[in-house]
Amino acid sequence: MRHVIALDVGGTGIKAALVGADGTLLHRARRSTGREGGPEAVVAGILDFATELRAHGVKEYGEPAGAAGIAVPGIVDEADGTAVYSANLGWRDVPLRSLLADRLGMPVALGHDVRTGGLAEGRIGAGRGTDRFLFLALGTGIAGAIGIGGRVESGAHGFAGEIGHIVVRPGGTDCPCGQRGCLERYASAAAVGAAWAAACGDPDADAADCARAVASGDPNAVRVWQEAVDALADGLLTAVTLLDPRTLIIGGGLAEAGEVLFRPLREAVRRRITFQKAPALVPAALGDSAGCLGAGLLARDLLTITPTTPEVST
Repeated sequence: MRHVIALDVGGTGIKAALVGADGTLLHRARRSTGREGGPEAVVAGILDFATELRAHGVKEYGEPAGAAGIAVPGIVDEADGTAVYSANLGWRDVPLRSLLADRLGMPVALGHDVRTGGLAEGRIGAGRGTDRFLFLALGTGIAGAIGIGGRVESGAHGFAGEIGHIVVRPGGTDCPCGQRGCLERYASAAAVGAAWAAACGDPDADAADCARAVASGDPNAVRVWQEAVDALADGLLTAVTLLDPRTLIIGGGLAEAGEVLFRPLREAVRRRITFQKAPALVPAALGDSAGCLGAGLLARDLLTITPTTPEVST
C-alpha cells in the first residue's frame, strides 16, 4: 500500500504516523525525545524511530514508505533541510533532512512545526477550501503560518508567520526575543495563566482556570481575559491589514476555551476593522494530530512533484 512516514517532534515527545495515499492515518506511535541525553541522543532517537516506522510499513503493507516528512520546533531552514536551532532540544545546524534520507533511503521533507500544523489545518482542517489563511497557535508562545494557494509561506529566511513578535504594546513587557511589548507576552496561554495567577493569588492557576472563571462571571478573570483578547485583536488587525487572509484559524491551548475566547475575539476584531475585509475567524479542527498530518502532506507532496528534464542545447 502506498504510504508515507510522518514525524512531529516536540520539546518532550515525538508523535509519528504512517499516512495512506488518501490521507488516512494507518498507524500511530509516540515516544519521548530523550532530550535528557543531549541533542545527539535526540537526533539518534528520531532516526531510530523513523527506521522502525519504515520496517512496520514493510511488514504491514508489503512495501516501504515512498517518502517521509518531519516537523520540528525552533528555527528551521526548510529549503536547506536544516534544523538550525531549538532551545528545548539543544541542537544547532542539524542536517536532519539528509540524515533521515540516508537512513531511510527515500526522499524527506523537513518543516517547521507550526507551519506544518498550519498546512494541515489549511488543506484538510478548518481552512479546507480556503485559498488564503492565517493559522495561529496560542500556546506557551504564539506562532503562525501564512497559507497561500495550498502551501505555507516560510519567508526569505524561514521566519514568516512569527506573529507572536509583533509589538502590540510599545515599551511594554520585556520579551526574550529582545523586544518589548510583543503579542505573546500578553495573549499566549502562558501569559494569560501568569496574569490570572497574579490576579487570583494562586501561583498554580493557569489559562484554563482563567477561562473557567470568566465563564462563571468572575470580574477579575473577565478583566484579565479581555486584556489578552484586546492584545490579540490588535495583533490580528496588523496581520489582516498586511496579508488580507480569507480565514483566520486559531488553535493551541488558549483556543480550547471555545466561545469564551472566540465570541469576544470576533467582536474585538470587528470593532477594529475599518477599510479591511473581515476574515472568517474559526477554531482549529485537527487538535494535536495537525503536526503529523502536516508532515504527511509534506511527504506526499514530494511524491507528486514531476521532475523536469533539462533542455539540451543544439
